Amino acid sequence: MKILVSSLEPSANLHLSEILKREKFDIVGIFDEKFGNPIYSSKEFSVMGFIDVIPKILQAKKAIKELAILSKQCDKVLLIDGPSFNIPLAKEIKKTNPNIEIIYYILPKVWAWKKGRIKTINQYIDKKAYIFPFEKEYWNEGYVGNPLLDEITTFRDEKIYNQIAFLAGSRKSEIKSLMPIFREIAKKIDSKKILVVPKIYQNNMDIYGDVSDFEISFDTHSTLLHSDFAYICSGTATLEAAIIGTPFVLMYKARQIEYMIAKTFVKLNYVGLANIIFEKEGLEEFHKEYLQEFDIDTLINDYKTSNLTTWLEKSSKIREILKFGSSENVIKLLKN
Repeated sequence: MKILVSSLEPSANLHLSEILKREKFDIVGIFDEKFGNPIYSSKEFSVMGFIDVIPKILQAKKAIKELAILSKQCDKVLLIDGPSFNIPLAKEIKKTNPNIEIIYYILPKVWAWKKGRIKTINQYIDKKAYIFPFEKEYWNEGYVGNPLLDEITTFRDEKIYNQIAFLAGSRKSEIKSLMPIFREIAKKIDSKKILVVPKIYQNNMDIYGDVSDFEISFDTHSTLLHSDFAYICSGTATLEAAIIGTPFVLMYKARQIEYMIAKTFVKLNYVGLANIIFEKEGLEEFHKEYLQEFDIDTLINDYKTSNLTTWLEKSSKIREILKFGSSENVIKLLKN
């Protein structure tokens, strides 16, 4: 079976890898080079922010046209996350090749903003695969499980490791914003400090600046598993820590104009996925969130006062809510 894949983000490619571990497909399209020879590397499209995306618009339009034509040589289409690119791609594919089946895995977060996408998704997507149980409110059928329950198989115990993890995100803008704060925190903590670096930056560490206070790790899950606390940029890593059971706080800092735009359009009480999931279940806050402004003493106090037993209880609860991994169910959608 030949599948046209559009997988732009590092997290999307991680989820794609779990599918390809379990089933062999011939894939073409946009994805990480480790899976083969893409038409475009996913690295060419991995950006964040309203300003960052502007230079990519013309390239994206060209790629969408090419992929739509390429779909004529494929059996099915698999879109993973990335709605700003994948929704226009779905429209173009249906215009060019109306009979091909499109599966959308990790649907747009219409519960956060752009609810108008619901109508568009229903019009152009044949099979929906959402990854949070509360999304049933918007998509009805289609909960496939959560990919992190495929990727994470070991969980935090009650052992003390005397190690703190720092995760600055996977995008350059996130890293540049948080590293100065991380350096301030690190200088006031006696424990071993581990900076988790995405593998895409292992040969480009200059973006992190001075990392002399940190040991470097390229393994998120192992580092979180053996850490007593973590300071984490907003994103998938916060849910990974929640599932593993590592105490943490979420930190996020964007350009002020981007933050104000996002605050105008996104109507949520929380940014972190674990907090959103718990709120939807009527449960208390899972973790603290700090957006835009940070007080170093407060952040250090969060680490010193964290209760591991409580965190492990919450971690067990979130795994219970998410139920099971998603890869096998996505494979079934592709094969049926």
